[in-house]
Amino acid sequence: MAPQSSSLLSFNHYHISTASLLHPSLNHVRARGPLPQQRHSWLVVRTRSKTSCGAITKAVKADVGKEDVVIVGAGIAGLATAVSLQRLGVRSLVVEQADSLRTTGTSLTLFKNGWRVLDAIGVGSDLRSQFLEIQGMVVKTDDGRELRSFRFKDEDASQEVRAVERRILLEKLASQLPSEAIRFSSGLSKIENGENGEQFLELADGTRLLAKIVIGCDGIRSPVAKWMGFSEPKYVGHCAFRGLGFFPDGQPFEARVNYVYGRGVRAGYVPVSSTKVYWFICFNSSSPGPKVTDPSALKKQAKELVKNWPPELLNLIDRTPDETISKTPLLDRWLWPATSPSPSRGKVVLVGDAWHPMTPNLGQGGCCALEDAVVLARSLADALKSDSASIANALQAYESTRWPRVFPLTIRANLVGALLQWDNPLVCSVRNNIVIPKLVRLGPILEHTNFDCEPLPQTNF
Repeated sequence: MAPQSSSLLSFNHYHISTASLLHPSLNHVRARGPLPQQRHSWLVVRTRSKTSCGAITKAVKADVGKEDVVIVGAGIAGLATAVSLQRLGVRSLVVEQADSLRTTGTSLTLFKNGWRVLDAIGVGSDLRSQFLEIQGMVVKTDDGRELRSFRFKDEDASQEVRAVERRILLEKLASQLPSEAIRFSSGLSKIENGENGEQFLELADGTRLLAKIVIGCDGIRSPVAKWMGFSEPKYVGHCAFRGLGFFPDGQPFEARVNYVYGRGVRAGYVPVSSTKVYWFICFNSSSPGPKVTDPSALKKQAKELVKNWPPELLNLIDRTPDETISKTPLLDRWLWPATSPSPSRGKVVLVGDAWHPMTPNLGQGGCCALEDAVVLARSLADALKSDSASIANALQAYESTRWPRVFPLTIRANLVGALLQWDNPLVCSVRNNIVIPKLVRLGPILEHTNFDCEPLPQTNF
């Protein structure tokens, strides 16, 4: 008689529940489509012959879906990566823990490098038609005195700056994908190395998948990055209030970025459209403090910080719909040469904030995520049609291309924020009377927005 088996069957270095083997209704994994939100406890199965054991092994394998590319996270990085791959003829499955697109929040500023990527993946024209082009910027003190103003095209005729609503950007990217390409309510519960170089994923809804490539686009506190050995992002000593003021009869501001600098507090606002204006207030804080979600409390705290500043800020806060206001700590992670983990491990690779979270002081977080997406897609598209060695080379090429780009930007964004958040009166006086009026030039500030991006061809499946 053959020896009895364990109650758990081992497959590809992980254990798989045998519940679905004993009841056909539990075989719920499919390559695409909605899945029931249920989980099942482990069941004891004893096998008494090699024949029955082989049958069970085949059934276990049938319970695991297979995908060439699984993208974890349906944010800007994840959706842009999926769209880029699709244009190059590569299908992917995007898994997202939320039950729908996370479209709450405010906006992000996209400079010309971001718009070049959006044009390359075929959505730039539709998006730019919905948002105002920002002509320049002005810097003021907290008492309303103007320190300096610039026009973007005077410094760089090719520059393009627009503040974009996050909701509209996500919806536009998602609309380029087949409906079955995004699976919601499917957070990542487990990731492990499987056989043949594949990755095993278990999702929160019980789905199990094997993937040739896993792309972690799961944000600043990425579980995929943690699995790969990255440290937690660090708090930089500042928090930010953000909101989107709404003027149903038309907003009154010129199409320029307005910065207001105080001592240990700075603010900014920029028109998004004919009726909406994005604003932020950044302030020093020794710790992130308790999480606050009550909109009335957030508005009260924000207004207290700028109560003696020019009145347009207070008006913007009052005109902000509750669902758009937030308070968040600012975090980043510096990628040190030779000591930081690689953005790829085996067949797992990171994109956007999951790899290189940076503070928003340069307006490059979203732009860099878009750059990552198109560079990775170009590297992977041909390799996925070849062998494992080609995939490894493609991931190495992605790292070699992107690392020199994102490492300096992350540090630069951090240092700019630190300089602007000084609260020493003497330092602030030097900043306001010498540095900004006489020394700052816009050209070097915008140099990092240079990025060449050829259009991706549209491939029909």
